[in-house]
Amino acid sequence: MALVALVGSTVPLFLLILRASTLACLFCFTNYEERLHLCQMFVGTERSKLGQCKDALTAAFEGLSDMKINYDERSHLHDAFTQMILSLQEVATAQGSFKAAFPSAAAKMKRTIQQLKKVQACVPPCGVQEVTRSFHCQGCFSTICDLPLDCPVQDLMVNRGDQALFSCIVGFQLPESEITYSWKFAGGGLRTQDVSYFRDMPGAHGYLARIRPVQPTHRGTFSCVILQDQRPLARLYFYLNVTGPPPPSETELQVTFREVMHWAPRETEAIEPWRPSLGELLARPGALTLGNLSLLAATAAFLSASVTVLVWMFFRWYLSGN
Repeated sequence: MALVALVGSTVPLFLLILRASTLACLFCFTNYEERLHLCQMFVGTERSKLGQCKDALTAAFEGLSDMKINYDERSHLHDAFTQMILSLQEVATAQGSFKAAFPSAAAKMKRTIQQLKKVQACVPPCGVQEVTRSFHCQGCFSTICDLPLDCPVQDLMVNRGDQALFSCIVGFQLPESEITYSWKFAGGGLRTQDVSYFRDMPGAHGYLARIRPVQPTHRGTFSCVILQDQRPLARLYFYLNVTGPPPPSETELQVTFREVMHWAPRETEAIEPWRPSLGELLARPGALTLGNLSLLAATAAFLSASVTVLVWMFFRWYLSGN
């Protein structure tokens, strides 16, 4: 019972003596029981000696209080601290001195941290850049770049009838899996980043989008949202300004259209009687009746007689003259 009371009294005491104004990496990757057991192995349970162990431990790892590491390296660093605790326990078992063991262990740990993968720098101006997440030993928390989700609007000027190409590419590294792209459009020549004005473009997929030929109706803002598992990572905006005259063929069509729209009917023309030719009369159904045939025969005979008389009169005149 005396031993239990002694251990119970040392627990709150050790909580007090290992409390520091800033939490170093030691406090993030080791727990209270491990640190308590370590000091007890070196100096026993005497309060004054535990205080000296605390001061030595805090002083040795004080240089790691403001360390910042790559978030993905946390597991490696945790394993390194676990191995360090085991090594210090072996030193304590061998009756070694904590005054030499703690600084040596802290120096090795600092070299280990320096060999870890470095924290990636933020790439402005926008985006949720998970690859830049870092872990802070001073407080045992992680942070990423404090950049907006929306990227600045990019201006794109394209002549009418040409091709417009949009590239949904960011300067920072994207996750390797579950990346999708969503394209939207705010028409009417609107330049905006207000998502309420945009409508989905279901025909656009992937990080590239193309419009050809560009028409005045395409003037407006196009938006591309990069998502990972439906979580937005960045929103890019492209303002398309359509310039230049229409193609020559389109100009001709527009001129023709305007002529049709401004066309006015001419004055009503008088109706003329129908004067068919002989061929048209003969071609009509029922034209070759017996009566008509007799009339045609009489007419032909009359014309033939007239021509004969005219020819006889001409020769008579010609012979009388000679």
